[in-house]
Amino acid sequence: MTLQTILVLVLIGIASGILSGFVGVGGGIIIVPAFIFLLGMNQLNAQGTSLFVLLLPIGILAAMNYWKAGQINWIYGLIVSLAFVAGGYFGSKLALRISPNLVRLIFGIIMVFISFKLLYSGYQGLSNEK
Repeated sequence: MTLQTILVLVLIGIASGILSGFVGVGGGIIIVPAFIFLLGMNQLNAQGTSLFVLLLPIGILAAMNYWKAGQINWIYGLIVSLAFVAGGYFGSKLALRISPNLVRLIFGIIMVFISFKLLYSGYQGLSNEK
């Protein structure tokens, strides 16, 4: 592994960590595309590595800050976490059975859809502030 690769990995980690703590995103939205476009990984390898990255540090310190501020709904979090385990299992099984290019296409479509929804709702919110 080259020094340049290590620096890219560190920058990916810092950027995704900052965005995770700031707006709650990082894994799929930052890490997966960065692995693909900056490090040349294929879609499935990028997804698997991203999931590995997120196993433990998914936001322990960030979640602690939100907990201290009273901004965590524990019941919602526990229910979604349990469902997430099942969804992650079945989603990974499906992704590994279909074409990596189809997985990338689906991932891109989801990101575009979410981007437009966020842009529209942000614009509407700004319009209502006047």
